[in-house]
Amino acid sequence: MKSATPKVLHTLCGRSLVGHVVAASRQLSPEHLVVVVGHAREQVSAHLAEIDAEVRTAVQHEQNGTGHAVRMGLEELSDSGVALDGTVIVVCGDTPLLTGETLERLAAAHSADGNAVTVLTAEVPDATGYGRIVRDGATGAVTAIVEHKDATDAQRAIREINSGVFAFDAQLLTDALGKVRTDNSQGEEYLTDVLGILREAGHRVGASVAADHREIVGINNRVQLAEARRLLNDRLLERAMLSGVTVVDPATTWIDVTVTFEPDALVHPGTQLLGATHLAAQAEVGPHSRLTDTTVGRGAVAAFTVAEGAEIGAGASVGPYAYLRPGTRLGAKAKAGTYVEMKNATIGEGTKVPHLSYVGDATIGEYTNIGAASVFVNYDGVNKHHTTIGSHCRTGADNMLVAPVTIGDGAYTAAGSVITKDVPPGSLAVARGQQRNIEGWVARKRPGSAAAQAAEAARREDDGQP
Repeated sequence: MKSATPKVLHTLCGRSLVGHVVAASRQLSPEHLVVVVGHAREQVSAHLAEIDAEVRTAVQHEQNGTGHAVRMGLEELSDSGVALDGTVIVVCGDTPLLTGETLERLAAAHSADGNAVTVLTAEVPDATGYGRIVRDGATGAVTAIVEHKDATDAQRAIREINSGVFAFDAQLLTDALGKVRTDNSQGEEYLTDVLGILREAGHRVGASVAADHREIVGINNRVQLAEARRLLNDRLLERAMLSGVTVVDPATTWIDVTVTFEPDALVHPGTQLLGATHLAAQAEVGPHSRLTDTTVGRGAVAAFTVAEGAEIGAGASVGPYAYLRPGTRLGAKAKAGTYVEMKNATIGEGTKVPHLSYVGDATIGEYTNIGAASVFVNYDGVNKHHTTIGSHCRTGADNMLVAPVTIGDGAYTAAGSVITKDVPPGSLAVARGQQRNIEGWVARKRPGSAAAQAAEAARREDDGQP
């Protein structure tokens, strides 16, 4: 990956590579889930603790092959007193497209066929470079996995390949791992050698074919990461559309696996829906919006909007070009209009902040209107302070509301005011200097200028002079 970030911690669609595999594995409801860690194990283990506190980790201090890695995982269980019995599913940490449904089918086939080991396979359009699955023509049992470089021409024509995902009988696996040799070009313990050991001992080796060969794709560079992200995003969007969501342009729409929808939500082009974002029925988002951990209520509209950790109430309107920061809660039918930024603000039902304003650390009641170019002055350089505005208030354009300050219900403030004191309910606050006109200033101070000439022409016109 050519990165300071361990490969399995690179992300796509809201989860790390290993996070996707853990989530798929959890669909099996396993008694124990063990992740074998090696490179950058401190980072990987810390991440695993964050996403799934029940995951156990086993350390592979030296990377001595896939068989050795599985042995470390089993030893972690046995050393803690776990009886190694039942079925062991082995998956790779860099296969984010693998689904829980495919793992369930693998486990079911393993149990139904009474196999010692069952290989998850896939039929691919081009098998170049992959290990080929060789089967018994009569029984369908797997007789060998032949690496591409070792395959005959006939074997290279086989399109069924090994995924690196297996279901094992736990006791047979434990015994066979003790017999794996390291007399190969890499000097490592290969997990695939277990298949031959079990077959030679008279046990059956079977296979379960993945419904979609793309599920088994592994990630080894950022090109493959981008390709997998596109595939997973398409899968997520298809699921959303089939559940009743309109996605106008899937090619320019990106969503995380944790995003949820209700039927009849509408997503316009160029939109990113991230984290725990939820769109209610008839909500409309986009175009060109990015919502993270944001709830959009029924019938609400957010166009050209960036929102993080926000709640947009039913029938509310946001944008265009609005920024809702964490802690913003827009009530039903409220409005955050063009070039409006909000942070840690609760906006009541029907209240409007139409344009060119900053609302930070504030509570505003119902059906209030905030004038254009208003600023909630919440930061004194050390601490943040709160502004409270009541219901049915009207604040003038170009107001500075210097927190902490409270404006009572039904109060008004004049345009251009700097409000530093509380305003009682029903009052009008005027906080600006008196206007003074200095006649003839331009003619005296800017003689001959375009302004002076325009003023002189206007004076002549007023006086009826040519």
